[in-house]
Amino acid sequence: MSIARLNSRAVIRIEGPDARHFLHNLLTQNVETIEDGELRFGALLTPQGRLMVDMMVWAKGDALWLDVPVAARDALVQRLSMYKLRLNVTVSATDDAVFVAWGEQPEGFVADPRLEGLGFRAIGFAGETTASEDDWHAHRMALGVAEAAMDTPQDKTYPIEANFDLINGIDFHKGCFIGQETTSRMKRRGTIKNRILPFTFEGEAPAIGTEVLNGERRAGEVTGVLGQQGMALMRLDRMDGELTVDGRVVVVNRPDWVPAFEG
Repeated sequence: MSIARLNSRAVIRIEGPDARHFLHNLLTQNVETIEDGELRFGALLTPQGRLMVDMMVWAKGDALWLDVPVAARDALVQRLSMYKLRLNVTVSATDDAVFVAWGEQPEGFVADPRLEGLGFRAIGFAGETTASEDDWHAHRMALGVAEAAMDTPQDKTYPIEANFDLINGIDFHKGCFIGQETTSRMKRRGTIKNRILPFTFEGEAPAIGTEVLNGERRAGEVTGVLGQQGMALMRLDRMDGELTVDGRVVVVNRPDWVPAFEG
């Protein structure tokens, strides 16, 4: 069993009689039906339907707790405070730490809702950690799970491109949310051409934004790198054949849970 503290994540507390209704109308995830102790995954999008902030939503007692990127926390508190208008809601940052575990489920941890085998999460943990945050990111990248704050160009990536539709990040039956129109239209069209996928390489790490080429054709773009692993936004119709980055061969792995291109 591995346990790590995620210093890249921070916590926001949402409380008040209107807390669930407030978040439900903003996020890609259904918040009104979340049960006490349950964890759900979702995001706040731009009005144009691109990823702004990914988050875990916890229901704990009378409050909702958001596990968000630490770099986005303060700006998100301000944005949510602006959105609440006259609703009876309090939005505040907390000093609670976020922990993850994988291998076995420790007491007090809840299963990560994105993908079976990904692991478990907790807000606050009194025990000892046994792994680093990089160990955790290597684990999730090997499974092909991207995190918006680390593996997507900010405010440029659509949630479906980041596979949110495949890892329980979007409820298409919940009704309105910010960016819903674009997200629903992409889903209705059926054929998704671009998705973020994991890849491996040897040698020096490529820079974020470097092209992935299939011959002379652009096949994708590097969006995240850790060690000898990376994530790239790939064109699914250009996966066949040798793929290169900076003239070096890379291996792009499409996980079984990501459908192949059918165009």
